[in-house]
Amino acid sequence: MGRSFVVEADGGSRGNPGPAGYGAVVLDPQTGETLAEAAEYIGVATNNVAEYKGLIAGLRAAHALAPDATVHVRMDSKLVVEQMSGRWKIKHPDMKPLAAEAATVFPRVRVTYEWIPREKNKHADRLANEAMDAGKKGKQWEPSASTADLAPRAAAAPRVVGDAAAGAAKARAALGRAAAVPEPLTLPEASEAEPVTAPAVGWGAAADLGAPATFVLLRHGETALTPEKRFSGSGGSDPELSAVGRRQAEAVATTLAARGTVQEIVSSPLRRCRQTADVVAARLGLDVRVEEGLRETDFGAWEGLTFAEVRERYPADLDAWLASPKAAPTGGGESFASVARRVSTARDKLIARCAGRTVLVVTHVTPVKTLVRLALGAPPESLFRMELSAASLSAVAYYADGNASLRLLNDTSHLR
Repeated sequence: MGRSFVVEADGGSRGNPGPAGYGAVVLDPQTGETLAEAAEYIGVATNNVAEYKGLIAGLRAAHALAPDATVHVRMDSKLVVEQMSGRWKIKHPDMKPLAAEAATVFPRVRVTYEWIPREKNKHADRLANEAMDAGKKGKQWEPSASTADLAPRAAAAPRVVGDAAAGAAKARAALGRAAAVPEPLTLPEASEAEPVTAPAVGWGAAADLGAPATFVLLRHGETALTPEKRFSGSGGSDPELSAVGRRQAEAVATTLAARGTVQEIVSSPLRRCRQTADVVAARLGLDVRVEEGLRETDFGAWEGLTFAEVRERYPADLDAWLASPKAAPTGGGESFASVARRVSTARDKLIARCAGRTVLVVTHVTPVKTLVRLALGAPPESLFRMELSAASLSAVAYYADGNASLRLLNDTSHLR
């Protein structure tokens, strides 16, 4: 009787279509041991083409190990899983030859398919991103340079066979345990090594080298109220983007498509954020998830007023608001302390769901500043000491050990 393997595969495209790559890993189903890996930059292609090519590469790697094996394929592509299982028809002309090629590697009766959520497909996802990273530099993926997780899912010792030689495995093991080097302030492409548990915080703490959940924080584009510097929160008129704001959203979309790191998009429910997010999502080929906790502060009776007008009409309330995060704007508005609580709740939910992924968070001035303040451990008054322009980008990475790293603040280079 032949051997049994698990194949996990993934593919991605930074632009859809755009620069694309795939990753695949062959695992021992009993021990979780990594037996072989494959990854390749394939040039400009769609997500689905890259996913199919990842599947083919994974099946071929398994076939090279044991041609008479039975294979259980796990992928986070519902399309590929359903089409290869025969439950969905294959209509797209680019998919038909790829599906046919995948079906010829092993007899159909020896291959089964299972859909898994993205967070359970991190190894293949990391390999695909490494392949795309290499392609961006004009190179192809090399096993010895990979940081994808080689740790077995049970107690067996890790090893690599097939195309990745034993020497590469040793080199990768060394890379996986090397000290982390702080990254520059750029939008990161999460490719760190395996995590180390560390409850302490700060420079004295043991490093958590796991791939962080990275939030790329995008303040929405301009509305008619923005250049007039009027209070515009969640309790006002819910203005839409102006013509300038729409152009800013397009500029952000172009920049993020070129960088290719964003894997998910979440947005405040307010219209100016949803419009900004929709422009980016259309360019990246992603859906938008609305998160209520990301809405702007409710400024109560101050909505639509300038700072000078509030100073003239509600001087005592304004002084109290400036002096204490627990003070709320006139007329039942929200205090900064209340905003911080709901933003923290939304943050924690996203971190738990998006470990190892890069998420575009489209929101407002106060939520962005709050996330930055909390990441830095800065006092509430720091909210008044940050500049945050319309359609600006900031970034914070959140690690499993509780540490956070501010990587970017108020980047507007894409608007110039």
